Amino acid sequence: MTDRSGSRAQLREKDWMPVMEHIGELRKRVIYVLVVFVLGVVGGLFGAEPLFDYLVAAAPAERIELSAFSPWDAIGLYMKFAFLISFVVAIPFALYQLWAFVRPALGRKEQKATLRYVPGALVMFLAGLAFAYYVVFPMAYTFTENVTHNMGLKQTYGVAQYFSFLFNILVPISVLFELPIVILFLTRIGILHPNLLRRMRKIAWFTMAVIGTVVTPPDVISDLLVAVPLVILYEISVFLSSLAYRKRMERQQAWEEEEEEDEEEDDRAGGS
Repeated sequence: MTDRSGSRAQLREKDWMPVMEHIGELRKRVIYVLVVFVLGVVGGLFGAEPLFDYLVAAAPAERIELSAFSPWDAIGLYMKFAFLISFVVAIPFALYQLWAFVRPALGRKEQKATLRYVPGALVMFLAGLAFAYYVVFPMAYTFTENVTHNMGLKQTYGVAQYFSFLFNILVPISVLFELPIVILFLTRIGILHPNLLRRMRKIAWFTMAVIGTVVTPPDVISDLLVAVPLVILYEISVFLSSLAYRKRMERQQAWEEEEEEDEEEDDRAGGS
């Protein structure tokens, strides 16, 4: 009884050590991401003013009067711009750290294939940012502007409120544009399965419709102009996930066949 209990304790200890090593590695990766995010915020403070000047000089802010209603408005804006700039930098770095965390479990080809998604994450985020700023935001602002004029109100906005309105549109849509890259990446490393995405299709479509309704004016055309591209993005993600999963299964099957052939050759060599 003593030997059995001792062996079980040793097995539990051996299983526990790799788990602790993985937790320690994950903790290290998270710290790296937080450090880069903080450094990005510091660097973003220097880029906040040029970005602010550009957005104020561009339409529609160029034709309205922005006012500061609190001594903290300017400081708050600096921090919001700094966080946005840092967010753009931290997203691809965070994806790289996730790749580095799971890299030991991947083959050489999978390592190279999944590493390509890191710059793709930045490209998709910037594409979402452009779509939100040049398509969605003008529609939303024009709608609110027309309502303001129809009610006979003077258009004097607080600078904090204006940019909060802008960021509430830009950030969610930009993050959602990361969906194809993230789903494809998670499928390639074996965390996500395309069947799960298909089962979640109705929930995903409903979520996209809610987001399209929330960030746009309350009219059907504006809602569809946002919700439909988001639904298309999700369907593209499902399609890419299916392709990635199929390729992954084919490589795994080929690897298993090679292993079986090697074992058969070893058996023949041992028998002779």
